[in-house]
Amino acid sequence: MIRYAEAPGHDERPVLQPDGGLPTMTSEILQGILRLPAPFPLHHGGALKEIRVAWRLEGAREGPVVVALGGISAHRRIFGADNPRDGWWSELAGPGRPLDSRRFRLLGFDFLGGSGETTGPLPTEPMFPSVSSYDQANLLAALCDELGIGQLHAIAGASYGGMVALAFAERYPTRVARLLVVSAAHRTNPMSTAWRCVEREAVRFGIARGDGPGGLRLARALAMATYRTRNEFEQRFSGEPGPEDGRMVFPVERYLFARGDEYARRYAPGAFMCLSESIDLHRIDPEAVKVPTTLVAVAEDQLVTIDDVRELAGSLGGPRRLYEVHSLFGHDAFLKERKQLEPAFAWALDGDTR
Repeated sequence: MIRYAEAPGHDERPVLQPDGGLPTMTSEILQGILRLPAPFPLHHGGALKEIRVAWRLEGAREGPVVVALGGISAHRRIFGADNPRDGWWSELAGPGRPLDSRRFRLLGFDFLGGSGETTGPLPTEPMFPSVSSYDQANLLAALCDELGIGQLHAIAGASYGGMVALAFAERYPTRVARLLVVSAAHRTNPMSTAWRCVEREAVRFGIARGDGPGGLRLARALAMATYRTRNEFEQRFSGEPGPEDGRMVFPVERYLFARGDEYARRYAPGAFMCLSESIDLHRIDPEAVKVPTTLVAVAEDQLVTIDDVRELAGSLGGPRRLYEVHSLFGHDAFLKERKQLEPAFAWALDGDTR
């Protein structure tokens, strides 16, 4: 049963928005913003006096529920039915995709501390308490309680979302039957933390100068260089630099700062710092994760190395299956490599979990 939800700018009401305007037997969209019981304690100390979570549940009307969680820029709209750009995982999720909305109900939510409509930093107050992957797991559990969802068929998590999936499985082992974890591990690699520390310092520097978006632009440009691979950059940006504004500008420079400009227009500096830090604070006990888990490691991933994922696979307390793939896109393979990821999705969602 779907309980009452609060829509932005409206009184409490049931939020039911079926495809085509009328309920059907095959698919529906449910979405809203829920106020959760407060205070909401945080893993690293303190509590939030008010907590709101923005969510979206879309797909097969009576199908089993699969939660889909992505990187820190992901949000509750998992796939775009009409425009793929509307969904952060449209390459892998939607009708006829590996995460098939004709079979499953797909649940997404905006991360705590992020740039969505879940509780997070305010533009006027960019500092926010430290948030753990355990806090995101607790938020997901509370959301499922409010939506009347008992056990999840699976959580499919990539990057930060994979960290949250592992934290959820440790904390709530009876509430999820399967995990699919792509490019995530039980703890963060110190080299990855090194890059992100510099990114966060760039944002702080921008905020101190009254230009948080400018700092975020720099941080995102650096982050893009860590998401992708040397081979991809060699193929795409090996051309000669050209003069611009009295200096020489390199092709890769144009790309990185174009991505930084785009990101800074859409995301809040405080939210980036909060969730970037949350990645580096991530630590779970892999032996306590007994939920059957399918892991995907990308050999070219600079942020979550193949050795990180192999270590996780060797430490999990329950059944596990490891897929190792190669990708020109490195850490961003989970957004690009549909064909390579299809076998892992198929096993994670339907394979023998014994």
